[in-house]
Amino acid sequence: MSTGADSGARAEVRHAAHRAEANPVFETIARAGFVADGIVHVLIGVLAVVVAFGGDGETDQSGALLTIAGAPLGFVVLWLAALALTALGVWQLLDGILVRRESAAQKWGARLIEWAKAAVFFALALVAAAVAVGARPDPDGSVQDASRGVLFVPGGPIVLGLIGVAVGAGGVGFAVVGIRRRFVRLLSLPSGRAGAVVTGIAVFGYIAKGLALVTVGVLLVVAAVKVDPEDAGGLDAALDGLIALPLGPAVCGAIGGGLIAYGVYLVLSARYRRL
Repeated sequence: MSTGADSGARAEVRHAAHRAEANPVFETIARAGFVADGIVHVLIGVLAVVVAFGGDGETDQSGALLTIAGAPLGFVVLWLAALALTALGVWQLLDGILVRRESAAQKWGARLIEWAKAAVFFALALVAAAVAVGARPDPDGSVQDASRGVLFVPGGPIVLGLIGVAVGAGGVGFAVVGIRRRFVRLLSLPSGRAGAVVTGIAVFGYIAKGLALVTVGVLLVVAAVKVDPEDAGGLDAALDGLIALPLGPAVCGAIGGGLIAYGVYLVLSARYRRL
């Protein structure tokens, strides 16, 4: 009896998810989430290029959002971005509910991926809202504080090292998606040169974002090996570390250019993404 009730409840949840995704207003706001995420990535890329050429700036999401906050009516833009990113996060949650795969393992694997994406969008929406009300987040400090908490528990260095490896593996995964053009199946691209241009922009962007994530993962592994949370950090710290290496400014500039390309791709996704 309980099995039938559970099946009915699951069917009801799926039906509600289908209805929500069929709402054109909700879809429009969710697509705007890609635009908001894209703008943030473009600004991060611009800041990275500025730093590569000797300038100063916070080359992370907080730095990009603070740049928006400093513009006329920037707080309004931030609130709109927070709304759009929240809607996109909800959309990813619904996609996780509605995912269909042949086996249970494949289904839950796909669900976890969709829900992880949702968590990223929710987190960015929260940061955007915080900046809109005057907060000044410090991602590098937050990563260091979290690393400090992990390092000084039994087995903490191993856990932090594994987290670093996972972040680096995620970066490799991003690059592979770009190189193998797996993102194309998510898009309804125009034919001819326009489609080729969008694809080229996306490939460059995916590889650059992957390299940035690998660099962050390396910092976490170094912090784990040295048992020193000060060596950990987010994207801003990772790019600062790259700058100090031979050819570091060139690599940092290339990553910045790639993040700009990835941001442009995300903005274009608002038009071409299958939702």
